[in-house]
Amino acid sequence: MIELPEANTLARQITDTLAGKLIASAVANSSPHKFAWYHGDPAAYAALLPGARIEQAVPRGGMVQIMAGDIRLLFTDGVALRFVPAGERRPAKHQLLVEFDDGTALAASVQMYGGLWAYREGDFHNPYFDVACEKPSPLTDEFDSDYFAGLLNTDGAASKSAKAFLATEQRVPGLGNGVLQDILWNARINPRRSMSSLSNSQLDNLFNSVKTTLRAMTELGGRDTEKNLFGETGGYITQMSKNTASLPCPGCGGAITKEAYLGGSVYYCPNCQPIR
Repeated sequence: MIELPEANTLARQITDTLAGKLIASAVANSSPHKFAWYHGDPAAYAALLPGARIEQAVPRGGMVQIMAGDIRLLFTDGVALRFVPAGERRPAKHQLLVEFDDGTALAASVQMYGGLWAYREGDFHNPYFDVACEKPSPLTDEFDSDYFAGLLNTDGAASKSAKAFLATEQRVPGLGNGVLQDILWNARINPRRSMSSLSNSQLDNLFNSVKTTLRAMTELGGRDTEKNLFGETGGYITQMSKNTASLPCPGCGGAITKEAYLGGSVYYCPNCQPIR
């Protein structure tokens, strides 16, 4: 799933690889998916997109937005994006295929769910997208300790668990359940731990972990649990993830625990990340 590090990596790769390319054709919903979301009728993409020239891509929290004149393409966290070189066979199934005038293509496929929105600038509004545009990224200086303290002072924040505080309600767009695991591991905080129970030093550790962990994930091209524009796994080696669930804790050698919690799996070490 695309989260903040992967969105930044994909945006950079798309800009480097696709900028200047002219869209020759597009087909949407070729392989219908119950949870693939489009803007309006996906059949209209075939007329909307051709003739637009790619300028750049930008990360929007856990989303990737491609700009092409007044045309916008917006992909959410459940969409896998792949560059297809000229002459290479296109994927058999896809929810959007954009062909360029040089014979290359961009294929987008939905995993569990995802938005593949094509529209003219100003014609589309989505609350998650709007929040992602408005709030500062943890990768910027604007997301500082004062800003983080402000998040802690919002109504009901103190009563939430560490996972609920960081990875729900779009408090930090792009920070989802995936990147959360190593953020909490590096801060030595249990995902079920109540925010109100954390000491000032633990809150400082959590803030610093949000900044440094996401920075490391981004600089290394995303996590090793996800793939980039070219189908390669990211260079950041996760400590707590589906890849390490059967391995000893890197801190103490104990067993890593996997549990279902708040709509997704959490991975943590009970010894290094005690609940109290």
